[in-house]
Amino acid sequence: MSPLDHPDQRVLPLVVRVERAAPPSRTDALEATATAVLRLLDDERSTSGEWAEAIRAWETAAIRKVVRRARGAEWRRVLDLPGITVELRSAQVRVHPPVPLDGWPRDLSRLQVSGTDLTDGDDEPGPPDESGPVLWMNPGLTMSAGKAMAQAGHAAQLAWWGTGAEARRAWRDGGLTVAVRTAGQDRWAELAGGDLPIVRDAGFTEIEPGSRTVVADAPWLRAGGARPAAWGPLRDPAG
Repeated sequence: MSPLDHPDQRVLPLVVRVERAAPPSRTDALEATATAVLRLLDDERSTSGEWAEAIRAWETAAIRKVVRRARGAEWRRVLDLPGITVELRSAQVRVHPPVPLDGWPRDLSRLQVSGTDLTDGDDEPGPPDESGPVLWMNPGLTMSAGKAMAQAGHAAQLAWWGTGAEARRAWRDGGLTVAVRTAGQDRWAELAGGDLPIVRDAGFTEIEPGSRTVVADAPWLRAGGARPAAWGPLRDPAG
């Protein structure tokens, strides 16, 4: 059975705060999203608490992620819902436990997917610290910020699954931080041709089915890590 035919389809809601006067930079939003996904996966409520059942159902099917934007009163209402907020430089992103595909809480379902076209402006992120995890975006694809945020979240999740207990402890001690950068063409060809976790999009929005969007790289992943037998494609119908 295809993951998309699973009877209990769930989606992971992610909300980025986009105030008109002070929107976040694209890189900050991407990194905050990836960190938010990691903190959700590492949270006790997800592993053995009140969110565990929803997390298991979500991971059993396709790990869909949808990014929406909020501002003002919308953002304040979002904060009243169960979830985790990550603040990273100019970005604030809130992740909520998975919800049924057709059962979003009202205050989340009202939010718009459009309007997340963020830019870095003059805030060039610079080279990443490659001693830690780096999520490398495909330079040959054009994606909205919301779409790219969902892809970064996918890649962070694959990296988490491929990380052993000892490396996870070190990563956790460092705040579960992650860098997101766009690879150069040559670097992308090298990364995508290797054995690192890579996100392949289902092609529901913006890009062609099977497009390779992000490669997750970290020293322990290059060394083999606790890699599953197959990373497999990820479904991202709206993010």
